[in-house]
Amino acid sequence: MADPSLVRFRAVVEAALAALDARRQEVNDLNVFPVADGDTGDNMALTLSALLDELDRLSEQGELDEIGRDQIVDSVARAALLGARGNSGVIVSQLIRGAAEELISRPGELVDPVLIGAAMARAAERAYGSVRDPAEGTILTVMREMAHRVASELAHMTDSRLHQGASAELQDALIADVLEPALAAGEESVKRGPQLLSVLREAGVVDAGGYGLTIMLAGVLEALRGGPAPELAHYAPARVTHPQHESSTYRYCTNFAITGSGLDPGEWVRPLERLGDSVLVVGDATTLKVHLHTNEPEQATALFSGAGEISRLDVADMLEQVQDRSERLADAPATTCGVLAVVAGDGMAQLYESLGATPLSGGPTLNPSTYELLAGIHGVPAEQVVVLPNSPNVRMAAEEAAGLSDKTVRVVASRSQQAGLAAAVAEVLEHVRTGAVAEAARDDAESRPARFHRGEAVGFVDERIVAWGEPAATLESVLDELAGDAELVTLISGRDAPLGAAAAAALVPAGVEVEVSAGGQPSYWWLIAAE
Repeated sequence: MADPSLVRFRAVVEAALAALDARRQEVNDLNVFPVADGDTGDNMALTLSALLDELDRLSEQGELDEIGRDQIVDSVARAALLGARGNSGVIVSQLIRGAAEELISRPGELVDPVLIGAAMARAAERAYGSVRDPAEGTILTVMREMAHRVASELAHMTDSRLHQGASAELQDALIADVLEPALAAGEESVKRGPQLLSVLREAGVVDAGGYGLTIMLAGVLEALRGGPAPELAHYAPARVTHPQHESSTYRYCTNFAITGSGLDPGEWVRPLERLGDSVLVVGDATTLKVHLHTNEPEQATALFSGAGEISRLDVADMLEQVQDRSERLADAPATTCGVLAVVAGDGMAQLYESLGATPLSGGPTLNPSTYELLAGIHGVPAEQVVVLPNSPNVRMAAEEAAGLSDKTVRVVASRSQQAGLAAAVAEVLEHVRTGAVAEAARDDAESRPARFHRGEAVGFVDERIVAWGEPAATLESVLDELAGDAELVTLISGRDAPLGAAAAAALVPAGVEVEVSAGGQPSYWWLIAAE
């Protein structure tokens, strides 16, 4: 029976590989776990390439959608296993194998959200089972949390099953609908990795394998949606100023395959661990793939003498990889100190970027988590980072993130985005007064001689309400109080400001210089800083 899902499978694998290729070096530069090497992106790409080559080989036997799911999933799982290299490549091969096992167990079913969810859960289970001592904060955690998100989405979907005759467009759309929140969960998991794994936190990076997995899934979504891939964050490379992360006690990353009969993966783990570390032995009774770090690759292969045929031997010098990466990154321009600023609004982010700061979106409520702040700190390409929380509510989380980071981090007590802008130019907070005008979200609950009502403009100086009423009159009152002894007023208009830039600037008292910018921030019509 023809199975168009198999044609789709090739398309999404090709898209995943293309997405990974585009960021392969970025993934390589992140890796520090289980040892610092420089080929995680390469290894993951090799596994996908082997899978794609097998699909192309099968296509030569006839139309891909006429070969049959059982034969294809069994063939590609074996091809991914044999083509895998390194910890990350072997784990990716096990993700593929786990998903393939689920597909084989459900003959005749269309690939729909329910089958995708089951395949992802089986993939995560298979990957965890392949590692003797699974570490959280890695690709394993990312895969498990993406599978959990899919399961949660399925529980709330009213139409998650497909029946024969469903259009390809509907199938693509439904699969993408569950994979998009899975990708969001994966991104959150990647950012949280340094909190779970100290070696990542100390090196100032996220897990390379987990990040590579989200890149692959973004490519899959690009193929399903037929549009641009979802945007993913970029991460700075592992810090070369921390030489303790440059190697394990072993030099060679060694990979090879054994084909024979009656093979048992568990039988070989302990003998291989006497020769090195990072041991992975996966496969079945006829085919095994071995990965380990050792100084004696020839002794590792000798263990299998008489057990079967040894092939696909690959030995990489990890010390050379680290040296090459260190030299390349050392040639890049170095930044001694950087600034991380919490912002709300695209315009505000652009203002900070124009000053050389790295913006971190705090969302509409300007309230990022400690983990998001920590990831932001690690994303600043500098060993010393100044954090501008830009809200009293963010300062505590910023202090916690600073304490968790291995970088030198200083949190400046900027209480608003406009004050943070001044601090980004120079540390002049003691010379800056700030104000704002916003639309009242509810009626005034305080006992005042007069009260404001929902929808009216409310003006603040620092955190004190000083005026309310019509927008222009309220803004003018705030400006009058702020600009009494100021030389410069910075006026940042929000997304829904009811006055144009020229009209707002005209309200600044005479003799005071004014700079007007579009911040695009929600909630506040104007943010004001007077220096």
